Amino acid sequence: MSFVVSPDAYGRYMGRYAEPLATVFGAFAGIAAGSKVLDVGCGPGALTAHALSVGAEVSAIDPSPPFVDAIRERFPAIDVRSGTAEELPYEADTFDTSLAQLVVHFMADPVVGISQMARVTRPGGVVAACVWDGPTGALAPFWEAVHVIDPDAKDEALLSGAHRGHLTEIFETAGLRDVHEDAIAVDVVHPTFEEWWEPYTFGVGPAGDYVQRLNDEARERLETVARERLGAGPFTVTATAWAARGTV
Repeated sequence: MSFVVSPDAYGRYMGRYAEPLATVFGAFAGIAAGSKVLDVGCGPGALTAHALSVGAEVSAIDPSPPFVDAIRERFPAIDVRSGTAEELPYEADTFDTSLAQLVVHFMADPVVGISQMARVTRPGGVVAACVWDGPTGALAPFWEAVHVIDPDAKDEALLSGAHRGHLTEIFETAGLRDVHEDAIAVDVVHPTFEEWWEPYTFGVGPAGDYVQRLNDEARERLETVARERLGAGPFTVTATAWAARGTV
């Protein structure tokens, strides 16, 4: 599974969902003007951009070198570092809010990652995260097409946090208090089938890895099945995520 891809490839693949999601997730997390915010697993900067737009003071971290370079170029005035959630290079009690958008499901150890986010957040501060719901998230239409021809394929519904209650379990195990979990969603209009499909061929994340492992015939069959299910476009994907927040 790879996220060492160009920011443009990631943007066309997931940015089209992550950018509108950042607004909804930011409101859920309670990002406030003047607050010190850490964006964990920042990617090319969808959530960072939103937090800056509402007047927060943002620091960002990601393990992918292309994403770190891209966000440094995009936001040269902020502190951007290379690293993982499980080993955050910040002092304790540094931030008012620590956030992880679409990251928990890719943490090597989600409890450790959320615990680290809590460590670097001041007492009384907020830790929040969101993850696509397995059956109704942004990638559900892709995996539904996959399962038509490959019923046993392992999809992203099995990843951490992808079902109701799992984020709550992770947060409470990490020691957070007053944990609240809810579903949040965004509607994304795809003008054509090709606009929806092409980014899956870029090799981003588990879905991209799956497509790249297929031979030409199997890839064409998957594309045909998806087209039959979704149509030529335009069509709307309603992408649902589970979001949780807790108090340090």
